[in-house]
Amino acid sequence: MKAELDYSRGPEKTWVYGGLRPADGQALTMTASSRNSVFYQQCLQQIEDANPSGEIWIVTDNLSSHNSLSTRTWLEDHPRIHHAFIPVGACWLNLQEGWWRIFRKAALAGRSFANRDDIEHATTLATNQLDSRANPWIWGRSTPPTRLLRRRYAYTVRGTQH
Repeated sequence: MKAELDYSRGPEKTWVYGGLRPADGQALTMTASSRNSVFYQQCLQQIEDANPSGEIWIVTDNLSSHNSLSTRTWLEDHPRIHHAFIPVGACWLNLQEGWWRIFRKAALAGRSFANRDDIEHATTLATNQLDSRANPWIWGRSTPPTRLLRRRYAYTVRGTQH
């Protein structure tokens, strides 16, 4: 749900929260000045608003704001949202980690930002661009293509002539 993006200095530190819908590859991001329960709940609200029907499963790490009393209380009022916490040290179980890698490269790699608004603009732009060409996310490797035509060679051993 969150990724630390330290692209500014001092009190201007900016965090990017986000969610990935693996079924179609669409993502949602938002920037925040802190990574606390208030901003995490704002992200959850945006995810809920973007997915108006059905249950929502949030796969997340064990950051304290994800399991704080205020977040648990907030979740009681939003029964469609469920948390699945990944084990400590097993971030590779979260499909969104791959998306974050692609997002950082698209939005932030090799860039410097004058202020928080520039980071927010880059975040929005990159998310929209990635969403425009999104595909379903599948955990694991795809099946290699089958080879319908195989060339078969026959080798013969000939005796040498003297």
